[in-house]
Amino acid sequence: MRKWMRWESVAVVAGLYAALSPIWTDTTTRATWTMIVLGVLTIAGAGVSLARPDLELSDGALAVLGVLFIISPWVMGFSGTTAMAVTAWVVGAVTLLVGALAWPESHRLHRGHMAASH
Repeated sequence: MRKWMRWESVAVVAGLYAALSPIWTDTTTRATWTMIVLGVLTIAGAGVSLARPDLELSDGALAVLGVLFIISPWVMGFSGTTAMAVTAWVVGAVTLLVGALAWPESHRLHRGHMAASH
């Protein structure tokens, strides 16, 4: 795919949605900060992956961020704040899926880059 037009673009949107979701979703302080921090990290990670598709680690980081979103309502204690918990679970599933779908392409690019440098 062309640079800037890949699966990671979906992760940018998901991260932006997560970071801004406290504006329109009933929330708590802990849930708000969790979503903002994880959302910004997702945007940054997806941006790095878009800018440097040869960095294999960045798509794995997106998958890890997806898992962190999914477990965050329980770990951070906002699973009872239903709307924010569901937002975290959906954004987490999307981010995890994006990381998993983007990894084969970055893996291929990384292997091609490594072979060309030797």
